[in-house]
Amino acid sequence: MTTNQQWVLQCQGLSKSYIQGGEPVDVLSNLSLSVRAGERIAIVGTSGSGKTTLLNLLGGLDDPTEGSVEVMAADLAPMNESKRARWRNQYLGFVYQFHHLLGEFSALENVAMPLLIAKVSVAEARSRAKNLLTQVGLAHRCDHRPSELSGGERQRVAIARALVTQPACVLMDEPTGNLDPRTAETVLDLLLKLNAELGISFVVVTHEQHVASQMDRVLSLEHGSLVDVTPSLSNTLLQGS
Repeated sequence: MTTNQQWVLQCQGLSKSYIQGGEPVDVLSNLSLSVRAGERIAIVGTSGSGKTTLLNLLGGLDDPTEGSVEVMAADLAPMNESKRARWRNQYLGFVYQFHHLLGEFSALENVAMPLLIAKVSVAEARSRAKNLLTQVGLAHRCDHRPSELSGGERQRVAIARALVTQPACVLMDEPTGNLDPRTAETVLDLLLKLNAELGISFVVVTHEQHVASQMDRVLSLEHGSLVDVTPSLSNTLLQGS
């Protein structure tokens, strides 16, 4: 793959197959994608089309059957699990439909966790976590545990956790899908604001047309490949998740 510094995430010839009932099932087929620094990309498609599988491959959480994934010009395939985890922690963030916060820790501790894993000092990790929680409007909730927060607040903590290391790219799987419309709008506005301020790229899997319409590009996952539908975004393409 040709290295270009403007690309923070690239995959080429990506294929993924599973064995089901003794027969191979192709999920992704010879798929390629390049994400520029600061770019916002939405991935849409019907239920079961492989959107979450694609995110897992891009994030190095699963291995492709064929093809390669590069994050900040480094191929993930040759890395052992320890190096891949460090690279992922440094350059990628993850936000899911369900927040996946650690219930026994406070909001501040949850956000600081990726920095502590990266061997940042406790004092600096807490300071950076508090600053980011302030940016997402939760300075007054730092010491609260997830069970003491609303759904929208928990998702904002999850976003802060994903951004605290200032990664090159954040991968999101239905980040507003579990929120009421008003809270979802607040979270989307926050994501757009942080993208503009921090220059972090977003790759967002969504079935919500309003979310997709706020991205720079909209790609539809069809028959295992990505099709650019940015100029002709339609409800039909966004049905299912």
